[in-house]
Amino acid sequence: MTDDAGTGGAGREDGHQRRLALLLAMAMFVLVVDTSLMNVSISSVVRDLDATASGVQSAIALEALVSAAFILIGGKVGDLIGRKRAYVLGLLGYAIGALAMAFAQSLVAVIVFWAVLGGIGASLLLPGMQSLIHGNFVGAAQTRVYALVGAAAAIAAAVGPLLGGFITTFLSWRVAFGLEFVIIAIVLSGIGLIRDVPYTGPRAIDTVGALLSVLGMGGIVLGILVWQEGGEYVLALIGIGVIAMGALVWWLARRKRRGKPTLLDPDLFTSSMFKLGISQQMLQQIALGGTMIALPIYLQMVLEYNALQAGLSLAPLSLSMFGIALLAGKRAGKRRPSSIIRMGFLLLTVGIALLIPIVPRAEFGWALVLPLVIAGSGLGLLVSQLNNYTLSPISDERVSEAAGTNSAAGSFGLSFGLAFAGAIMLATLSIGFTAMAEDSTVLPAADQHQVAQRLEEDAQVMSNTQLQGLLVDQPQEIQDEIIRINTATRPLALQVALLIPLLAGLIGFLNSFRMMRLPDPASSSSSEGKTLG
Repeated sequence: MTDDAGTGGAGREDGHQRRLALLLAMAMFVLVVDTSLMNVSISSVVRDLDATASGVQSAIALEALVSAAFILIGGKVGDLIGRKRAYVLGLLGYAIGALAMAFAQSLVAVIVFWAVLGGIGASLLLPGMQSLIHGNFVGAAQTRVYALVGAAAAIAAAVGPLLGGFITTFLSWRVAFGLEFVIIAIVLSGIGLIRDVPYTGPRAIDTVGALLSVLGMGGIVLGILVWQEGGEYVLALIGIGVIAMGALVWWLARRKRRGKPTLLDPDLFTSSMFKLGISQQMLQQIALGGTMIALPIYLQMVLEYNALQAGLSLAPLSLSMFGIALLAGKRAGKRRPSSIIRMGFLLLTVGIALLIPIVPRAEFGWALVLPLVIAGSGLGLLVSQLNNYTLSPISDERVSEAAGTNSAAGSFGLSFGLAFAGAIMLATLSIGFTAMAEDSTVLPAADQHQVAQRLEEDAQVMSNTQLQGLLVDQPQEIQDEIIRINTATRPLALQVALLIPLLAGLIGFLNSFRMMRLPDPASSSSSEGKTLG
């Protein structure tokens, strides 16, 4: 009977851990899919709230900015109030934002409750979640849960536009946010399964460090967002962010030498494993961000797919990413994590390299299946390993600030990949439009500059069919020539945009050889091998 009772207890424990892992994955899914819902619902939100498109886009940018600006502080707040409590507060922030979206009657409610409160919720939720995974799972189970949560984030990024587009088209964007609230309620119902991870370090607040982190992360991300939107003062904003981040590094080192509490322990970066882990995390997210802006534009603007068709065409990427992440997580321990990461970056690079020559030739989305499966498999291997690899040398006491740094690196990488690939694409379009318009023997010389400028302003976000609607008053030969220029220039711009994720994947692959020279991460079930405590 004792054996049976012990077996039953172990079975209940395994069941609790599986349920907890699923709930954590659901929380990550909501966090990532939230912005996707907003992106695909812009036109409907503008119409229903009698707002402007720029106003709604500003709310989306504000949410990303608040999240990035406060994410390092969010990790420290988790230390001070408890990682479990910070996680719950983050979920509640998202729940209030989702509920506000479901019933919003003005853009003010969206900005206050969804953008600001939701952004603060994200800054608490991300480091809190990683800290709790670190403290509630050990050994291979921890690796599997990191893989599951990473896979949930990856599939949310890929299917979010499809899911949001479907619900918005056939029901309402309010229903989509209402369903998000229901999911958060389900996640909160299992909060009793979580064991808090206590923090025993100093509880004083590093006010200057907190301010510099907000200026640093906020300035850099704001600069990237302004760049993406074609605004001014981009270099000034990014410069302020870089200077503030440099000042933060100096300030943290100074405080550490004097034995005073710091926002972030600079000794974290004495671990080669941690430094390589966050750099690889950033490169992976740059590749994902660059890919996820180039491919949807290609599918919707070149092949003229609607949101549903584009989402289905991207399904091979998301499904292979999800499946491989789960498989790699279950088989944790059979191969060196660094070798899995190296293979992940290799497959990612090969998949994107295969996409580049296909883009100008493909006439339908399924032509992308093979390279998308290869790239998705590489991303799946990466999300199954990188979080666990990065946080493995960190003690429970320092895990919140380490998780905040890890999340900040990932958030920055994703924002940078989206903005930089988008900016490069638009710059290539601008150069191509101007060059081809000036070389045209059909367009009148007096109209060439005007046509090039108009294409730069409008055609970059239009399909040929939409562009034809703007040209109905032009002679047929002028219409044909402008459509020809648009058709010839767009694939090249998309190819150039794909060079960003290709380069990130290649750097990550080369970086992985440095990881191979380091020892494997120690199991988090013991203190052995913990380099930072």
